[in-house]
Amino acid sequence: MYESRIASGRLTVAAVEGFPPEINTLAARNLAGHGFLRSAWYAASAPEHGRTLLLRRDADGTVLAAIPTIAFGPAIGRARKVPGSYWPLRSPLLAPDCDVLELAHALDHTAARCLGPVWRVGPARADDPATTLLVASAQLANWTVLSRPAGTSWMIDLDAARTRGWPSASSARKLRAVWRKLENLGTLRWRYVRGTDWDAAALEDMGRIEAESWIARTTDGSGAKFMTPAQRALWSHVLTDPVLAENLSATILMLDDRPIAFSFDLDDGPVQYGIAGSYAEDLKRFYIGKLANFRAIQDAIAAGKSVTDLGAGDNGYKRDMGAVRGYDMTDLLFVRSRTAARVLARVWGAELPPSPPSAAIMPGAAANG
Repeated sequence: MYESRIASGRLTVAAVEGFPPEINTLAARNLAGHGFLRSAWYAASAPEHGRTLLLRRDADGTVLAAIPTIAFGPAIGRARKVPGSYWPLRSPLLAPDCDVLELAHALDHTAARCLGPVWRVGPARADDPATTLLVASAQLANWTVLSRPAGTSWMIDLDAARTRGWPSASSARKLRAVWRKLENLGTLRWRYVRGTDWDAAALEDMGRIEAESWIARTTDGSGAKFMTPAQRALWSHVLTDPVLAENLSATILMLDDRPIAFSFDLDDGPVQYGIAGSYAEDLKRFYIGKLANFRAIQDAIAAGKSVTDLGAGDNGYKRDMGAVRGYDMTDLLFVRSRTAARVLARVWGAELPPSPPSAAIMPGAAANG
């Protein structure tokens, strides 16, 4: 652990092993929102190999920033990345009153060696105020920031859907028709999992569906969430946190005792994130994937959610559900050496231009500009 006071005794910067409890404290008042960015969220993929850069204000002990990282790429490169259980949400934690100059001091301090000579943030929301502040601070601390696009997220306006009725009359008729056809095969029921209802059987049911889906047939399985014991272990670790267990939910369609489709979602205040979904391919003619997706959205509307964020990619079925283009995502690489940055830019992406000088004047200016 490195720890030192900087900036005339006003701040303390520390590099600690693991994912300390300060992460959970800061998640509750994170500049970007995302209260689920808790210690277990970051630790799930590598619980024994984390390091976190912490920034505190000495006057009251307030934690201003937490940048958790794990190893990234070949060991010889000593690169690190901000981890996360769901790939579009891999961002550090910054307090709303974190000053861009304070954060720059931390990123220029000896303790910041815990980040390695190269560290990655993303994919993350490009217009995230915390990302904007982080980039401005890193540039002031003489880090070169490289950026590449990481897709566009697709969003469903649930407030509008609630007003006009969900699903539409035509979609409702089609869904009722396929439900009746499925009933000829056996007894249908929905299984809902959240909070204390989470258990190994629920994860195994979703893994079984993925194993019977197109993912197992046409890919190497790396994009699955539950198909292998290692994939299920990651989410088991996340679910040890009761806050995250309550935020995460599964909507599983059962045919007799067989799980045949699921939607796996994350609640974050008024936003529902659609993390994953799949269906048994031998029953795809019954649109069981659509049944699970529409049911999850229907429940989110009933729960008062305002937006469903379906993430990037595979926009065909998302358009069919009424989703429209939302925000862009970015994948950032922070590089200490200018020479290394020029080399990495050829394969990663262009260097971001310097942030405007006004971003360094007022606390939170980078986030608001």
